[in-house]
Amino acid sequence: MKYIRKGAEPASFSAWKLLANNEWQPNWDNFSKPQKKDVHETLLREQGYICCYCGMRINITSSHIEHFKPRKLFPGFTLEYSNLLASCPGEGEERSTKQLSQLPLRSEHCGHQKSEWYNPNLTVSPLQENCAEFFRYTAFGEILPTDDLLMQAAGQETIERLGLNNSKLEATRRRQLQRSLPLLDGLTDTEIQKLVEGYEQLDSNGQYTPFCAAIIYILKQYFVT
Repeated sequence: MKYIRKGAEPASFSAWKLLANNEWQPNWDNFSKPQKKDVHETLLREQGYICCYCGMRINITSSHIEHFKPRKLFPGFTLEYSNLLASCPGEGEERSTKQLSQLPLRSEHCGHQKSEWYNPNLTVSPLQENCAEFFRYTAFGEILPTDDLLMQAAGQETIERLGLNNSKLEATRRRQLQRSLPLLDGLTDTEIQKLVEGYEQLDSNGQYTPFCAAIIYILKQYFVT
């Protein structure tokens, strides 16, 4: 999981909400284009086009707007931009628009899998600056809770509730690790640190590398202690 630094909501979204009057109120049911598209695109740019939970590559056709605090439990946060994220459809691999239209979502991980679950003590939020510290990864692509006993329960519960070790997702994460990680034997700490810094940055297209949190974790294990 990678920390998401929230920015300002789109001006069109703010203006639309200000249209509220005695006869009309903005709500999720009447939230549609162009404002909804503006919000969705802004979320994607904010996240560097990776899923808020698992970190796989997403775009506007392969993601949905996610409420971190579920609408049913927190109706007052339904249109709060600070509560909105972009999540993958929960299918493991990236799929084309055509495939998405042909195959029903099975909701095996991330936003759809999370559904209405929220526990202020156990739900790790990508809006927490230290969210990555709740997890560790193996080179095989598995995500595990941290060894830190104070954070371990939240890490474990979030992994289970979001399905972050779903077999297809784990395989996708493993393939990305294999593609992204160079041969590290013989590299100095300084050279590895430069690699870490590279994966922490957006590329020229404004995108993070998919599963960059896992890549960064693995790289840091090679630091000389």
